[in-house]
Amino acid sequence: MINVRAKICGIRSESDLRAVVAADADAAGFISGTTHFSEDVLDAERARRLSRLVPASMERVLVTHLTDAGDVLRLADRIGVDCIQLHGLISLDTVRAVQRDAAGRRVIRAVHVTGPDAVGAAMRAAPNCDGIVLDSRSADRLGGTGRTHDWSISARIVGLLAESEFPVMLAGGLNPRNIDAAIAAVGPSWVDVNSGVDDSRGDKNPSDCSDFVRAAHAVAALNAAPARPRAE
Repeated sequence: MINVRAKICGIRSESDLRAVVAADADAAGFISGTTHFSEDVLDAERARRLSRLVPASMERVLVTHLTDAGDVLRLADRIGVDCIQLHGLISLDTVRAVQRDAAGRRVIRAVHVTGPDAVGAAMRAAPNCDGIVLDSRSADRLGGTGRTHDWSISARIVGLLAESEFPVMLAGGLNPRNIDAAIAAVGPSWVDVNSGVDDSRGDKNPSDCSDFVRAAHAVAALNAAPARPRAE
């Protein structure tokens, strides 16, 4: 059974956050501490102010490229989050160190799906974190590319981790128009969107945010609905 939850990332203003809250998203992502380009990066103080406005029903996620465990944990403490998304090019030792000292926060690790080798990378990452996010990347971006990747590779990863019910988030080029196809092809437990719900200024479009979350939650509702009795 697929029970899909939705995260909206790249929140950079109070108006962005209002759109995400109104959409009833399950998680709000704040990008801070980067090594590669992101137009949505926030300094720690700005991220902290926005994080404090998130309702208790919504998970607050730090998305960071930082590669030192101590730096990651200090940033998470400063901003005040419930989940740490390690989206940089980091070692498994760093992931383990962050998880060891995460103080109850979920730790998820990005696996960039650039080819079949992502399957092995995901299998190595899974025992050392609380979830993985399968994302696209480019030469200068570790996320927020607006590009999809080979969903058949992501589907294989989901299948290999299905027996343990390990959480897998799908990201990369998702938007309200392709979310149904993405979920059907991959079967993730989470979906993650950033630029796919942005307007021409890079701000979150309330209508697109709502459509995206509604589509993800519709899958959960469909799976939860009781089967209709068969006509005699």
